[in-house]
Amino acid sequence: MRRAILPLALLFSAPPATAQVSQSRVAEAEGILARLVQSYGVSGMEGPVRSLVQQQLPRDLEPRTDTAGNLWVTLGTGEPTVVFIAHMDEIGFRVTEIRNDGTLALASVGGLFPRLWEGRPALVHTGRARVPGVFMPRDSTASLSPADTAFELRADVGMSTKEATAGLGIEVGNTVTMPKEFVRLANFRATGRSFDDRVGSAAQLLALRRLDRKRLRHTVVFIWSVREEIGLEGAEVVAHSLGVRTDRVHAIDTFVSADSPLELRNFALAPLGRGAVARALDNSSVTPPAYLDTLVSVARIRRIPLQVGSTNGGNDGSVFSPYGVPDVPVGWPLRYSHSPAEVIDLRDLVSLADLIQAVAEQW
Repeated sequence: MRRAILPLALLFSAPPATAQVSQSRVAEAEGILARLVQSYGVSGMEGPVRSLVQQQLPRDLEPRTDTAGNLWVTLGTGEPTVVFIAHMDEIGFRVTEIRNDGTLALASVGGLFPRLWEGRPALVHTGRARVPGVFMPRDSTASLSPADTAFELRADVGMSTKEATAGLGIEVGNTVTMPKEFVRLANFRATGRSFDDRVGSAAQLLALRRLDRKRLRHTVVFIWSVREEIGLEGAEVVAHSLGVRTDRVHAIDTFVSADSPLELRNFALAPLGRGAVARALDNSSVTPPAYLDTLVSVARIRRIPLQVGSTNGGNDGSVFSPYGVPDVPVGWPLRYSHSPAEVIDLRDLVSLADLIQAVAEQW
């Protein structure tokens, strides 16, 4: 049976419009997130990220890894079962061919704009080493139009023959990314690449650090999933494994926000710094209104800043739908999604972690 939904009569006064967070909480969040962001894990190659997540879990937990590579932490006992899921993978490229001139032909892994990568440093992940290179810019006589569909991104590792490139240990199937760094900006802002979904992964870790396990009234499962960017493949394994036992699922993922100077604000507006965001509607799911009301109630009871909005994109929770499981996704506002220069507000990460903790303990 589904657990009863909290009535709207429990609503307290609205929380402040801007998240009020102590410097110590921000520092803790930054410390976890920076390490996750600076790890590499293109879809299908999430091992380094998974190891880092495991290292930062509370020591008394007993995580397990399933055959797909998803990381599980199960707490509490009894029915119903509630799932929180954030994905570990990031967008990037895969080597499809080593050409005779030594350059690498690439295929994108996940949704991205290749023109944002050209002319930038590259890293080829061979499994044994990271081989530096460059994403080759177009010839100066070629079209520079963003709509140029004929442009084919390649990587150059400095070799002039196929054999020399292979001698570096590079093989077809290796993943390719660019070097990345977590950079703190003014006030609470930060920039980097792969905030999607290292912020969600960090939020779950932060929530587990503060979770009062004595308050859990049922089974709660935390998942760090694989291969989300190429079709929610890891989440499908989780959904199939749990089946109809799951009461609801909370996908913890990006809210792609229109909060940037160059975007129209008539859709997907969730300003940075004003807290987590309930994804009421996206391209893969619609949150049932009663569940959305309850989520808002929990946030207000605990005085956690929470925004509500609709955006593009999908989320891991949508693959639970065939089993009759409601999807109640929660995210944080992100500028410049899937680019090399994503921007977040660290207060939103703390807000998201607090919300996960509150939902686990109270709903």
